[in-house]
Amino acid sequence: MRAVVYNGPFDVSVTDVPDATIEAPTDAVVRVTTTNICGSDLHMYEGRTGVEPGTVFGHENMGVVEAVGSGVADLKVGDRVSLPFNIACGHCGNCNRGLTGFCVTVNPGVAGGAYGYASMGPYRGGQAELLRVPFADFNALVLPEGTEQENDFTMLSDVFPTGWHGVELSGQRPGESVVVFGAGPVGLMAAHSAMIRGASQVFVVDKQADRLALAEAYGCTPVDYSAGDVVETLMDATGGYGVDRGVEAVGYQAHDASGDEDPAMTLNQLFACVRATGGIGVVGVYLPEDPGAGTDDLKQGKLTLDYGLFFSKGQSMGTGQANVKAYNRELRDLIVAGRAQPGKIVSHELPLEDAVTGYDQFDKRVDGWTKVLLKPAA
Repeated sequence: MRAVVYNGPFDVSVTDVPDATIEAPTDAVVRVTTTNICGSDLHMYEGRTGVEPGTVFGHENMGVVEAVGSGVADLKVGDRVSLPFNIACGHCGNCNRGLTGFCVTVNPGVAGGAYGYASMGPYRGGQAELLRVPFADFNALVLPEGTEQENDFTMLSDVFPTGWHGVELSGQRPGESVVVFGAGPVGLMAAHSAMIRGASQVFVVDKQADRLALAEAYGCTPVDYSAGDVVETLMDATGGYGVDRGVEAVGYQAHDASGDEDPAMTLNQLFACVRATGGIGVVGVYLPEDPGAGTDDLKQGKLTLDYGLFFSKGQSMGTGQANVKAYNRELRDLIVAGRAQPGKIVSHELPLEDAVTGYDQFDKRVDGWTKVLLKPAA
């Protein structure tokens, strides 16, 4: 089968790899219909993780079930499914608590497994024609038959649940204001989620005009951090009170307005602009090891944070990857009901064979490249 393979920093190729097959009775094999390039894939693409050459990328996947193992009871050949990026067993302590992003079975020694991602287990990604799905009955979410709303449903594997999770971690209540730092796909989904959940106002902070335009299309207030002091802007907009809740959707490769990398920047800005006793949800990726960082501390994931300010304001902060299965069924139903339109962020739909171009343009933040979908059958 054809697949997107990592060769080294800024170097991926579409090449032949062995077909995905049933390896355990609880497996399924899915023929991928849509697989997305994620902003977190770019950390690997740029060489900022320990990902091994030869890895097949792709953790945002959906498709149609082509084969099932003898131990699969509910999933059927022909089912259209969304596949959470988390691979989970469904029976460990964390899975029983609904914390499927931190399954302790699928990736021994590490809490959590995923398709095609550094340090998340031996599982090949779905930027390919076929994908093996472990514990398929537990992990696959069945979708309405057909091909309608494909670009909405493909967001259920990661970015829509992750955005929702960021707002959930912040503790947002109806009528509260929310600020989202980062208008990439996850940040836009956090903003969309906050609006659906009844926020009185949602600010979205970025400097990319195309992304800020999408935030405005979702009914949010765009804030261009290159135009001035973002904390001052947000404090002025809230009468000096501060925003009720904040979501960090940038991660450890944050850059200031001049383009210099500052991994702690967005967290410290959130401490400053979120009101006293407000809440912050962090879903931008932070890693314990960053081999491409500029200092020894940063290479070990150690940041300089304004913790005294955070503590003195009595703020709370929740962190970690989304437990997709905690949200994806209900988010699917919001899409079906027309209440959620996550597919509005899609800018490009490319054949799998054009993945190299997709990675290059998305990584360079070329204007208009806001979300790239790959279509293996195209």
